[in-house]
Amino acid sequence: MEGKVKMRIVFDNYSEGYDDWYQTALGAFVDKVETDAAFSLLNPSKGQKVLDIGCGTGNFSFKLAELGCDVTGIDISDKMLEYAEEKMKANLDICFKNMDVYNMDFEDNTFDSIISMATFEFIENEQEAYKNMLRVLKPNGTIVIGTIQKGGEWQKLYSSDVFKGSAYSFATFKSKEELISLDKDNFISLEECLYVPPNFEESKYTIENEGKYKEENGVGGFVCVSFKKIV
Repeated sequence: MEGKVKMRIVFDNYSEGYDDWYQTALGAFVDKVETDAAFSLLNPSKGQKVLDIGCGTGNFSFKLAELGCDVTGIDISDKMLEYAEEKMKANLDICFKNMDVYNMDFEDNTFDSIISMATFEFIENEQEAYKNMLRVLKPNGTIVIGTIQKGGEWQKLYSSDVFKGSAYSFATFKSKEELISLDKDNFISLEECLYVPPNFEESKYTIENEGKYKEENGVGGFVCVSFKKIV
């Protein structure tokens, strides 16, 4: 409980201005490549019942709802959820709840799919979290976990003094192998992205350069891993 309270305070303090970065050319580029990678594995479709774990201010919840998914977003930060509620368009109907992944108040086999983006960096007990995600997922449902990849250039930036004192001071970054090890039997596929290194001028962040740097270094700054609940 103490750890949960600490992280809730961290993200409550981090919530103001959280979305501003997405309005920049760099933020929009990062958001696009991460979304493309995640959705290529999730395959969201109209009517799909999706749980967004660590939804924050609703970035992925809104995208899923706009595709016609029935979305529930959970987060431990009241401030983040308040911003999400404020941003929600009138034509969208997303259920936002303050809830943590270890104590999800949902029945077994509730959701068709589950997504968790840039959240597992801050989860201390990944195996317990994954077990609870699997519990609320329907048979043959899909889980997609996306995270800043350990060993990539973006992880090195977020681990540097530049981000000292930010939420990333509390992050533990994971490799694709570590994520796959959560459930090797049910692992399906992965997608890496964000090959363009950080600290470039914004004009360098293009899909063309994304392909170029993929060929050069082969390690994506962000990785998405998918699992299927086989019963």
